[in-house]
Amino acid sequence: MRNRTGLWSFAAIFVIYAVVMAVYVWYTSPNRVPAAYEGTAADPSTFYSPEQLHNSETLNAVRNWLFFMSGPWEWFIYFLLLAGGMARSWRERLERLGLPLVIRFPLYVLLVNAASFLLYLPLRILGYKLSKAYGISTQPALGWLRDKLIAFGIGYVTLLAVSAVAFWVISKGGRWWLKLWLLSIPFTAFMMYVQPVVIDPLYNHFTTLSDPRLEERILELAAKANIPAHRVYEVDMSEKTNAMNAYVNGIGSSLRIVLWDTTMKQLTEQEILLVMAHEMGHYVKHHLEWSAVGAVGSSLVLLIIGGWIYRVAIRRRGEKWGIRSMSDMAALPLALLILSVISFATLPISNYVSRQAESSADRYAMELIGSAEGSVTMNQKMSVAALSDIDPPLLVKWFREDHPSDMERIIDAERFDRERGR
Repeated sequence: MRNRTGLWSFAAIFVIYAVVMAVYVWYTSPNRVPAAYEGTAADPSTFYSPEQLHNSETLNAVRNWLFFMSGPWEWFIYFLLLAGGMARSWRERLERLGLPLVIRFPLYVLLVNAASFLLYLPLRILGYKLSKAYGISTQPALGWLRDKLIAFGIGYVTLLAVSAVAFWVISKGGRWWLKLWLLSIPFTAFMMYVQPVVIDPLYNHFTTLSDPRLEERILELAAKANIPAHRVYEVDMSEKTNAMNAYVNGIGSSLRIVLWDTTMKQLTEQEILLVMAHEMGHYVKHHLEWSAVGAVGSSLVLLIIGGWIYRVAIRRRGEKWGIRSMSDMAALPLALLILSVISFATLPISNYVSRQAESSADRYAMELIGSAEGSVTMNQKMSVAALSDIDPPLLVKWFREDHPSDMERIIDAERFDRERGR
């Protein structure tokens, strides 16, 4: 009875939160810049058509609301598995089948992962439909579903491996959180290494750059930046989106410089070189390495704080939820709930650090090329392609934005040229 009361209370709080956030995202004036920048290159009304401006305002209000719903919706799913009795029931049914632990545990993780995937799917579908309706996504429904199923498979294998090790370490007692943290260090490095060479190709097709002259210019830029790059990769994204992007990922021999084909088709050569110089800035300034260090450091904090909450929650609610011990597989939804809440709560910190790194890479790109020429138009084009909110409201900036706003980037580019006397 108490579990049902808890579920209804959670649901009521969720509904109130959803209404409050809907009001917030709708009335925080998307795409309205401060008075000092009205009529300048940073004002979307100067480069958006009236229809694009209207669509951007509507679209961003909805997708910001979806973002703020995503975390609490995920928490509700895990809480439902715990308080609704499914976590305990699945474990007991698997035990009654008489299967050995090496089979029961993977099946249990699959049930939890599948339940969370299916219950979260409506939000993903709504986001896809929204992006499709406004001409950002170009991906057919079957292709989109294929990507989600691939993500489900990767997520399941990762969750199974991590949870199996975690519960085994916890069962041994002692300072299990410290042991898990030490194990997380090589795991983080491994995931960073395999991401570009194993995981990314499952989603997209990578080739050498289709424009040899542009590749030569990019490699010349890389040589100027002392980056040991011998190849620039092109990824076919036009079948999925009209948005533009480029990135550098991987470590050591798996390092890749990647350019979306949509970026090549919609930007000028000068604008593309600025984009690539920005990505090179991440390499030169060791942002990838610092990202790994940050991930390792944050995992320690997460394990210390999350571990304490985990122990307290099981001590106080474990019996009601059917959790026998901290290493009981029925505690998996609780562990995922705690990790999700802490991850969401720390987004303002991680996003702030990311924005500083992105701003630093912007500055490096302009210094490497020696000019901000093309930076303003590049940011304007990328903003229009994604119907971005050029100056997002405060909570959106804190929790969602890991890059400087388009307004900030345009202002910084103009400031750079002024400082250089251009």
